[in-house]
Amino acid sequence: MKMQRPSLGSSLAWSLLALLCAVQLLALARAPAAWTPASIAVTLAPGEAIVLGRQELGAPRAAARQLVLRRALDGRWLLRNFEPRQPLVLRRGEARERSSELPLAAGQRIQAGALRLQVVAAEAGRVTLHDGEQTWTYDGATVLRDGEPQPACPDTPLSARAVAAWNRWLPQALSLARPVGLGGLLYCGNRIAAGALEAGDATLLRQADGRIALAARGAQPVLVASGAAWQDAARRELPLAGVDAFAVGRTLFTLADDGATLRLTPSRQVALAAAPSRLLPAAVSWRWERRDHFSLPAPPPLAWAAALAVLLAALALLAPQLRQRQDRVRPLAAALLAATAMLLLVSQRSAGAPGAAVSLLLGWAALWLAMLYPRRAALLPSSAVLLLGAGLLVQLEMGLGAGDTAWLRHFQNTTALLGLGLPGALLLLSCFARGAVSRPVTERVLLVFAGLALGGLLLQVCFGSETGVFDIQPFEFAKFALAALSAHCLALAAGGAGYERRDWRFWLHMAAPVLLFMFLLAAALVRVDDYSPLVLLLVWSGAMLLAWCASRGRRAALASIAVAACLLAAGGAAMRAGGDLLGAFGFYPERFQVWSEPTIHPHTGQQMLQGSRAIVQGGWFGADGLLGMATLGGAAGEALAIPAIQDDFAPSFLLHRHGLAAGLALWTLQALFLAALLRAAAGAWHGAQGARDFRRAWIGRFQCFALCGGAAFVAGHLLLSWGTNLAMFPIMGQPMSFLSAGGSHLLFFICPLLAFGMASNQFNEENPSCRSMSNTKS
Repeated sequence: MKMQRPSLGSSLAWSLLALLCAVQLLALARAPAAWTPASIAVTLAPGEAIVLGRQELGAPRAAARQLVLRRALDGRWLLRNFEPRQPLVLRRGEARERSSELPLAAGQRIQAGALRLQVVAAEAGRVTLHDGEQTWTYDGATVLRDGEPQPACPDTPLSARAVAAWNRWLPQALSLARPVGLGGLLYCGNRIAAGALEAGDATLLRQADGRIALAARGAQPVLVASGAAWQDAARRELPLAGVDAFAVGRTLFTLADDGATLRLTPSRQVALAAAPSRLLPAAVSWRWERRDHFSLPAPPPLAWAAALAVLLAALALLAPQLRQRQDRVRPLAAALLAATAMLLLVSQRSAGAPGAAVSLLLGWAALWLAMLYPRRAALLPSSAVLLLGAGLLVQLEMGLGAGDTAWLRHFQNTTALLGLGLPGALLLLSCFARGAVSRPVTERVLLVFAGLALGGLLLQVCFGSETGVFDIQPFEFAKFALAALSAHCLALAAGGAGYERRDWRFWLHMAAPVLLFMFLLAAALVRVDDYSPLVLLLVWSGAMLLAWCASRGRRAALASIAVAACLLAAGGAAMRAGGDLLGAFGFYPERFQVWSEPTIHPHTGQQMLQGSRAIVQGGWFGADGLLGMATLGGAAGEALAIPAIQDDFAPSFLLHRHGLAAGLALWTLQALFLAALLRAAAGAWHGAQGARDFRRAWIGRFQCFALCGGAAFVAGHLLLSWGTNLAMFPIMGQPMSFLSAGGSHLLFFICPLLAFGMASNQFNEENPSCRSMSNTKS
């Protein structure tokens, strides 16, 4: 047989990937030496005390005078937080204690501004307070004033009113925790007025163990007395006996008491220095350690168990396929890579992160596997791999150029999730994309996906925040589930759904995505402080409507959608022009007001201005004038000061470091990726049209609509991210696909979408469309 020569496009893709890997390796090789404190020893005589801050602790987020360590006359070590706005977190085994929180007990007195409270009773999950005139009862969710709930505050949003109603009418076991704020001049909602005290400086809240505690974080002291003596609730002394570690900001200090010396071992976010320094107090000494890019921490037993479980699950999935397929190397390599990534991910969360070189090797393995997995070189994997390589380069440069160890964790986390998510998705989704699973099984799997997505959204609404719940963003998996489930329903509708007439079963199939869509809208409105999820859902809805109209040949509907899109764009321009009047209409229009006039908002406006300044400094060829090659691996500079630079503003760092020329190259790759997704969708549709059986036609339609939905979500992310960074849109917190360090976005959306697209391409190449023969003769 004659060997097939690689095409020009394939050779170009391999060359660009090799170039990206070489640039990443060069950045790692040119990174200057960095030193960090491996341990900090504090030696005090009985009765002595010392003030420690940012310089002495090596904690970047600590204050200049953060805490006071004192050794009592009997030899005990005591800790007192010196900065109320930055509380310490003490860890005793699995228990956590904040220095700003004081559990309430009966008989205590509280002086908060002009308000004086007496703790009448403090039971498990309930506290009763009396101010001399009124009695307050608080159970961690609802506060009662003389036995009656207070009216809602004037500025309370609809979501908070719904939560308050939920807490009033349901049992305490099902209530959602809501703190009580002390301060201000209004008795309303979950607020107790306290003159001369700023609202939010003191709160009552329910702790993890169910007890009610007083939390004080303001500059003005909040005093508490159990007997005759008063003490500041936020600056009280805490004994270190039994304390395993304490955290300052994002820096964790593990403790070891050695008599006269207390040894602190910092981890997570630790300051880096170009050379060991001796500028420390006499009672403090550091043991310096050089940053090692090839370090490999010993994996804990949990990491080995997780890796073995992933490997066994992958082998069980591959067992029936390996007996039929001649090419067994690729799926086995994917299974081994996923198990290795799981091992490093669990080790990173427990024992410690590996060196940057180890993570880089893992990232390379994932990229080269994605290029080699298809039997033929295609535009979809090539463009995606190059985009992923560019993202790894940006995250690596941020980590190497930062002044602390935490920034490199973004790169390490991204490589671990990429090594786990991409091979795992290739193994799990290839059977569905190729039609190896029957339609009823696919429906059950999609319903499981929808159930998991809805459960995750409910957990986020109840227990999480806009950043997610349990370090996971359920909205990302919900997008993938919505795209897949909607594609299945549209595929059934386009083919008649297999029913002779459209009865209740047909409409039940069609209504499934609507439920998930409504939950996504509800989660976006309740838990997200901006409207970016709404914009994403709007883009996806419009794209799916376009795909449906195009599949049915409805040109009038296509024209109507185009007109609606133009009207929306004109409305956005009008809102920007009228930005001075928008602030009076609530939070969402206020974001447009910040877009129109950045100086009116202290955080979001500065974020926009700093990002624009970084882009201007980059120019066409980067801040160094050499496309970033002169500063490769060096200090990242002031660009790292932009809030959320690793997520929302990663494009600003790219344009600052490598210039608009690199930005144009990235835009080209992104356009090619979207074009490859749409090309794969068109190929699947043509395969469905030329199919001779219903099952093959359903597979093609399902692939087509799923890829169109995935492309719509990716296009929405790219549109929002570029619009945010280039000040074309208001600030909206969405990561840029492939470039940002969005862990959930990469693991739960990008990797499954890429794997599904690659498997669909291969299936349609192996099963070319054929024209159906006419059943009638003239």
